[in-house]
Amino acid sequence: MAHVAQKRGSWPLYQRSEFGFGQAGLTATLSLDQIIHPVKPRFASRDWFADVSESISHHDLVPDLGRRIGSAEWFRGLFTCLSLCWLTYLLAPEFRPLPAATPNVVSGEAWEETRAQSIAPLAWGGDTGHRMAATDAVLALSSVPERPTLDVVATLGENDGFAHVLERAGVGGGEAQRVADMVAGAAALSDIKPGTTLRLTLGRRANRNVARPLDALDLRARLDLSLAVRRDGGTLVLHRMPIAIDHTPLRIAGPVGDSLYRTARAAGVPPRAVEAFIRAVAGKMSLDDLNGSARFDIIVERARAATGEVELGNLLFAGVDRGSRQMQLLQWTVGGRTEWFEASGVGQQRPGMGRPVNGARMTSGFGMRFHPLLGYTRMHQGVDYGAPYGSPIFAVADGVVNYVGWHGGHGKYVKLSHASGLATGYAHMSRFAVTSGMRVTQGQIIGYVGSTGLSTGPHLHFETYRGSAVVNPAAMKFATASLLSGADLTNFRARLRALMSIPVAGSGKTG
Repeated sequence: MAHVAQKRGSWPLYQRSEFGFGQAGLTATLSLDQIIHPVKPRFASRDWFADVSESISHHDLVPDLGRRIGSAEWFRGLFTCLSLCWLTYLLAPEFRPLPAATPNVVSGEAWEETRAQSIAPLAWGGDTGHRMAATDAVLALSSVPERPTLDVVATLGENDGFAHVLERAGVGGGEAQRVADMVAGAAALSDIKPGTTLRLTLGRRANRNVARPLDALDLRARLDLSLAVRRDGGTLVLHRMPIAIDHTPLRIAGPVGDSLYRTARAAGVPPRAVEAFIRAVAGKMSLDDLNGSARFDIIVERARAATGEVELGNLLFAGVDRGSRQMQLLQWTVGGRTEWFEASGVGQQRPGMGRPVNGARMTSGFGMRFHPLLGYTRMHQGVDYGAPYGSPIFAVADGVVNYVGWHGGHGKYVKLSHASGLATGYAHMSRFAVTSGMRVTQGQIIGYVGSTGLSTGPHLHFETYRGSAVVNPAAMKFATASLLSGADLTNFRARLRALMSIPVAGSGKTG
């Protein structure tokens, strides 16, 4: 029998020889193939799952998305991919933090208190200064024996009373005042510098309701004096212990280098002395001439105690060596005025109308000009000096402060009255350093550079007056200088020779 192609789920069909058709009956055979196809009953039950499975099996739901892009098969694969991603998103678990109790952060004083109640202070050497909390194993004592003496260290603070420091250390009020009076009899209490250490020994007291008595007190009242208070037979006695002091000045010399200030500070010159040196030299020469080849020579006051302490004081001598030219300046007082004199006895030249700001350049002159803020041309009744904000402003001559305050477009303004009906004005300050009616000397700081009033930036507007009229500062040129003579010149030169004989620190050489 011949086998006919069989589809999945269809009835098998066989053509048998007994049907009576021979090889020549091919047409009849094909007709029978169509006629005898099985027909399912109309209301017979169907296998829906099998039908769906068969339909899906004929379609590839997961094709290669890299091939046949844009075809129906490719879009079917894309739909399958997106469906799987969306299903994964829907079935994904939700991640959220698990709730848990967190301890509070302890810091500052609360941390110190907490730390003091733990065992840790014992491991750290008890640095908290607190006692550990008592437990049930602790038995309270009715009375605790006191130490026979207590050693206390106190420090004198700024604007602190001497007796108040003693009371704060545990000395009774009456006894503290008596000790302060004893110390004041040996050294002025105002001479005792803030930060001085007081070492006290407090003795045994009669009961807990009274302050401990002072048995001993030691302090350094001055560099050349130490004081000790001791209880002798129930009475306090003050002992003075003078200390030998060497007042040989300190001399430091060296190359100027890139920066005079940094070089001198690195050599050990105190900041105040370096600033005084720069001011003294600036009155005699331009600081631009102090290049790397120049050398400085500075002598300052020095006090060396036998116990090793050293105190540096004011600048005594300022020298500059530029090879072909040397300058030696010594501070000297004559006629009630202290100033720097050259070795020849000529004092510091005081220009009546010099520049009121050191190192500043003139940015605008006297006369008609276009005002940058007002937008029109008008008279500029002074000269402007460009300077950094906060630079000191100096009085150009001796005088009296005539006005201090706000002055319209001048902003913060100071006016000084000088001799012969002359006056000077200083405008656009950031702050003042003088008050109205104060007498000032040439070179004294009267304020600081700012940008108040009608100003486009930090600078000083400087004006000069003759009577009530404004005049050009360039026309006001005169200078005065002191000149030593007689005994003053003799003493001055002797002092200069004595200073020049001092060896330079660390070299053993004299000038």
